[in-house]
Amino acid sequence: MPDLLTIGYQGSTLAHVLAALRDANVAHLVDVRAVPQSRKPGFSKRLLAASVEVAGMRYTHLRGLGTPKAGRDAVRHGEVARMHTIYAAHMQSDEAQADLAHAIAIAHDERACLLCFERDHTTCHRDIVAGLIRARTRQTVRHLVAEAV
Repeated sequence: MPDLLTIGYQGSTLAHVLAALRDANVAHLVDVRAVPQSRKPGFSKRLLAASVEVAGMRYTHLRGLGTPKAGRDAVRHGEVARMHTIYAAHMQSDEAQADLAHAIAIAHDERACLLCFERDHTTCHRDIVAGLIRARTRQTVRHLVAEAV
């Protein structure tokens, strides 16, 4: 079974993120943002999906694995532990559980990478998602870091 990867695009560019994904032989980018929009050029859902596909990878957005607004606000205020509590409650929802099952299926079959904003995976919910997948699949998790600008 392939390793499960994660990446955040904070402080980077689309070109650098795509290069990191290619270098890691990613087959499938799994966007785990609740709101797949970004002020950073290239990271809104449609353009990101198109760019990933042109680069030879698949793209899937799993909204149910995104952090609720209260959790995103907590991270912005440096309250990572509060985000973890909010996210744990969110993960009890049917949508989150269905999208987690979808992510597990993708990660089982392909070299997948979870994408979110935060550069540091320890302050991002994608680390929690990776842990939930690892608990079911026993995959090794590696956190990619795209070149900064």
